[in-house]
Amino acid sequence: MGPVTPDALVNNLWVLLAALLVFTMTMAVGLLEVGELGGSFAYSLLKTVFMTGAAIVVMGIVGFNTAFAPTWGGLIGDPFYGPGFFLGGFSSSSGDPASDVWWSVTGPGLTTGTYFLFETAFAAVTLALVGVIVLRKVKFAAVAGFSLVYFAVIWNLPAAWIWNPSGWLAKMGMVDFAGGLVVHGAAGFAGLAILVQIWREERARGLTASPQVPFQIQPGWLTLAILLLWVGWFGFNPGSVLAFNDEAIAVVLTTFIAASASLLSLLGLGMIVDRSTPRILEAVNGVLMGLIIITPLAGFVSPGSAFILGLLGGPLFLAGERVLVRLRWLADPVGLLPGHLLGGLFGVAMIAFFAQPAFAAPSGATALPAGIFFGGGGAAVHQLGIELFGVVVVGVVVFALSFVTIWVLAKLFGGITTTAEAVEQ
Repeated sequence: MGPVTPDALVNNLWVLLAALLVFTMTMAVGLLEVGELGGSFAYSLLKTVFMTGAAIVVMGIVGFNTAFAPTWGGLIGDPFYGPGFFLGGFSSSSGDPASDVWWSVTGPGLTTGTYFLFETAFAAVTLALVGVIVLRKVKFAAVAGFSLVYFAVIWNLPAAWIWNPSGWLAKMGMVDFAGGLVVHGAAGFAGLAILVQIWREERARGLTASPQVPFQIQPGWLTLAILLLWVGWFGFNPGSVLAFNDEAIAVVLTTFIAASASLLSLLGLGMIVDRSTPRILEAVNGVLMGLIIITPLAGFVSPGSAFILGLLGGPLFLAGERVLVRLRWLADPVGLLPGHLLGGLFGVAMIAFFAQPAFAAPSGATALPAGIFFGGGGAAVHQLGIELFGVVVVGVVVFALSFVTIWVLAKLFGGITTTAEAVEQ
């Protein structure tokens, strides 16, 4: 391979900066929890700081390869591929950009280190989303144990199937631009598995409903959290183009338009339905819902479609929240299920309705047909079937693996639940 080109250097710089922005999102999730629930900062922030470090180490040892190396039968990446464990360990050639372009991103010329950092940031923030449901109920040892398994296997399978070009769902034609299923949906399924184990232990103690963690809104911290998350999404979605080009700018527009439209949608709907004055919590949830919905199709749709999708975020979140609040066996005040799970899966399904080849092709989805709303016809209906099939498969596998993992940890630690006072010590 010849010397690295100027375009490749620019692409590497762009993706590295995007990775750093995504890394800020992991700890911003901790601030979001503090901003909504108040109380001591210690456990909320410790979780996300730990997850960031654990992601880099575990993904460096094996997780990056099991997700993004050429797969064994389309199921899981070869852990011994390329530089191998710890990205080459002590090899002096592992940092040479002229000989170390990762196999699946040769187009933009991204080196192994650049691509590793970017995808590891995604893995870290996904687990941070899972972690919002442990609240102050789960032992830190259980969170740590789950993190190690998560970064080695659980997160990696959906990534290997959908984002890895040799994955079996990718070969079927499934797409998920920046993680409506791989990140948000899969986080929801994993969190649901942990909620089931929490409820099993609470019910065994004679409880008839899961104790709810009350809102203690801290406006300053909540505003800082959504600012960091919104800015972080600049790396999350536009960075997923994996090159600094016109399409990356188009994704900036779709991302920010959808978030803003959803913000106004949820605030306005709250004023109409609840006849209440606008509140910071609704504003934050509106922004998040728009960002979540647009994530799986930000590189496949027009700014006009992003506006419509954002407007749908308000009623979707409100409906999901009102249904889930009736379930007395779970506590999810930060909104993993009505936000990330529901919004992520909705966005994945909308690919088949709103995709436009003029936007999808520059993002690398050259085979993605036009959506149903843009004349895609039978091909778009077929795409919808593929996307929904992927949702079912990923949901079942992630839920099952997560539940087995947390069940084993419960056996090892004499249960995973504890008191808020204990975890804050």
